[in-house]
Amino acid sequence: MAIVQENLLQATRVVAAIQTEIGKAVIGQHAVVRELIITLLAAGHVLLEGVPGLGKTLLVRALAKTFDGSFARIQFTPDLMPADVTGHSIYSPATQQFTMRRGPVFTNLLVADEINRAPAKTQAALLEVMQEQQVTIEGESHRLLPPFMVMATQNPIEQEGTYPLPEAQLDRFLLKLRIDYPSQDEEVALVKQITTEHVGDRLNVEAVQTIVKAATIDSLQKITARLEVDARVLDYAVRIARATRHWNGIAVGAGPRAGIALVRAARAAALLEGRAFVTPDDVKSVALPALRHRILPTPEMEIEGQSADQILRSLLERVDAPRL
Repeated sequence: MAIVQENLLQATRVVAAIQTEIGKAVIGQHAVVRELIITLLAAGHVLLEGVPGLGKTLLVRALAKTFDGSFARIQFTPDLMPADVTGHSIYSPATQQFTMRRGPVFTNLLVADEINRAPAKTQAALLEVMQEQQVTIEGESHRLLPPFMVMATQNPIEQEGTYPLPEAQLDRFLLKLRIDYPSQDEEVALVKQITTEHVGDRLNVEAVQTIVKAATIDSLQKITARLEVDARVLDYAVRIARATRHWNGIAVGAGPRAGIALVRAARAAALLEGRAFVTPDDVKSVALPALRHRILPTPEMEIEGQSADQILRSLLERVDAPRL
């Protein structure tokens, strides 16, 4: 723990600097930026959902610009094949040998843009990569170098031409973030930024500076993983996850991976606050993004217009938090 204490202040400063740089390109959306950085610190993957035009791709590109690791983007489309994601082997008549052509997953930050535009077969190509951080091509496994993070964006499933993600893949995202419309002041600032001395409306992250190395991100993740979690706080996270399995209004509750996600994300939330220990409030602050994609509301709740977030808020009010 002494090592964590020595490096905690420096780590907090680096994270604050990353937030500042992202803010140079992304106006508002402070909660979403915070949760995106939490996912990065917790070495997880993130799913961002919102209607088109809210800056999902801009946000992940701004994060990618802050450090000098490798970056790749895949535009998911209905005709995208699994090999287009992971890579494939090619036979060379000249050498009479097969050579591997690596796909875009061999990177540090992978942006899966509009992931629900592709059918389940292609979406599933990311499963092994996200869980095992390796790719199997022609029976041979290839490890990915850390840090590795998938940042997927998707439009709401009500949008035409989208496919819902398989439950198994949803469960592998540490957090699911929802990007809402900006406030009026933020939207005014956004329009002013885009229309002032800029030709067209392309995504602009030129103002964002590269301030950390990939090895620094790896170190931040290791520091985050070592933050202290009291047994009572861990029990609180598990009780929240277990409560979803018998809660009125939830047809399918969260599995054990939900409790793991709560603790991992809560550690990152504590680091953002400059603390070497996790509090119950840290767990509560990440509960919605950690659980909203892991539960299934009953048809009755959906008919009444009750969202997963509303149900979870009610649950969190009823699960007693420990007093430390």
